[in-house]
Amino acid sequence: MSDDKWKKPEQPPPPMFLGEKERDLVKQVNDEITERVVGQQILYFPIDIEHTNFHPLYGEAIEKTFLPPIRVFALVEYQGVETQYLENIGVDKKTMISVKFQKRRITEDQNLFVREGDFVRYGPIFYEIVKLIEPKLLFGQPEHRFEIQADCIRARDGLFNAD
Repeated sequence: MSDDKWKKPEQPPPPMFLGEKERDLVKQVNDEITERVVGQQILYFPIDIEHTNFHPLYGEAIEKTFLPPIRVFALVEYQGVETQYLENIGVDKKTMISVKFQKRRITEDQNLFVREGDFVRYGPIFYEIVKLIEPKLLFGQPEHRFEIQADCIRARDGLFNAD
């Protein structure tokens, strides 16, 4: 009998059910459900970083330049209309949506990086991304986040021109 049977391996085995094949399976299933079953689409308008003149100190831009829109399949949750009373101004209504992107799908397949300040069109209405969250971990592993949630508010008329 050989002594190799009890020899310690040089590297530990990969964790069970948490490898690359399982991550790819989760991506494939999520892609299929999002695109073929749910089928919600948005148009994503990313800011053109190279041609937009940002303020050197504050990082803000008055005039933004956008790249051509990209069709993205995502889960969109309509948050409703919130009415606020602003003192000395009157009533203001804010329409909000929450867009949930599958991170690997948009970064690897569509080369898209979601940022605050970008615009999306859902139906006939334009929304501005105001907050980003990465709320879910894949298999509880902090290095593998698989969802990006963008909280968006309706853009005021004249603020964004898609032409």
